[in-house]
Amino acid sequence: MYELLKTEGRAKRGRFHTVHGVIETPVFMNVGTAAAIKGAVSTLDLKEIGCQIELSNTYHLHVRPGDQVIYELGGLHKFMNWDRPILTDSGGFQVYSLSSLRGKIKEEGVTFASHVDGRKIFMGPEESMQIQSHLGSTIAMAFDECPPSKAERGYIEASVNRTTRWLDRCIAEMKRLNSLEETVNPHQLLFGINQGGVLDDVRIAHAKEISQRDLAGYAIGGLAVGESHEEMYHILDEVVPYLPQNKPTYLMGVGTPENILESVDRGVDFFDCVLPARNARHGHVYTNKGKINLWNEKFMKDDRPIGEDCQCPTCRYYTRAYIRHLLKAKEMLGMRLCVMHNLYFYNHMMQEIRDALDQGTFSAYKKMRLEGFREGDSVR
Repeated sequence: MYELLKTEGRAKRGRFHTVHGVIETPVFMNVGTAAAIKGAVSTLDLKEIGCQIELSNTYHLHVRPGDQVIYELGGLHKFMNWDRPILTDSGGFQVYSLSSLRGKIKEEGVTFASHVDGRKIFMGPEESMQIQSHLGSTIAMAFDECPPSKAERGYIEASVNRTTRWLDRCIAEMKRLNSLEETVNPHQLLFGINQGGVLDDVRIAHAKEISQRDLAGYAIGGLAVGESHEEMYHILDEVVPYLPQNKPTYLMGVGTPENILESVDRGVDFFDCVLPARNARHGHVYTNKGKINLWNEKFMKDDRPIGEDCQCPTCRYYTRAYIRHLLKAKEMLGMRLCVMHNLYFYNHMMQEIRDALDQGTFSAYKKMRLEGFREGDSVR
């Protein structure tokens, strides 16, 4: 299922085989929370910009249009017109981010109010697996609790222990669902999630515990939620060695181009983040010399593409001046062109990372990239 093709230090070059196609790793997953990339980017666009795998969210699709609706329409791949892999987040992070739920979390699961219409929803491990089975995603995520990274030790330890028990329930429920004749995708894979805040010993113990389960992959959750980049890198240094090297490692919700380069260097295979699309919608776009803000007046008459060495659809045909005009005029096309560029930038960078690992030059590539970002930041 996962081929470890090559290593350079702790960095891994892999290939992950799924029922919906092969994923070359390291890989960035483009985030389409509600089965769409914000910024009017279609699944046809995603193929053009090099997207290998798309990520959608269980909670949001359960609330609207409803996972039963998607199931009756043949599953998420057919619903979206996307024939490549899809990973669905379990919904756990959204559940806990909706409100302060301390005291409301029970062993069975969590009861909370929908952010759309206020109706009461219950979600636990079995419910999350059932919804993801209806969606028919390639990879399903185990239902977990994402505790605040700086919560007190007692709370984090209890939360992590519950997440382990929930993982076992997810494993059992997925096995049952995949055996059903009416299941959309009987080959659905399950990734477990490591938690533990910024407590090294709790993180390591949990990594060892979940590694005993024969899962398709292992994620590191609960980072990039308030801790410093240095703290995040430290946790990766401590935890990744205790996760199976012959399975993909997924760092959830990360991050900036710099974060990705540093994390690949520490053995991470999978990434996702809303940052490139969110920044793009505000006119903040990435180049090999760092991020620029197209709202700045200095771009009013700039007839260069966003990235002078970029081959994305935006940069092949449009100038910074034109895109800035669209943004100022509140034309949707401006936002769309920026999102297309940023997603291409991320996917192209991941291809360059894979090429560098293939050639044994990742260390030099990472150094060159980081120096370019720093150089650009120093002149703006």
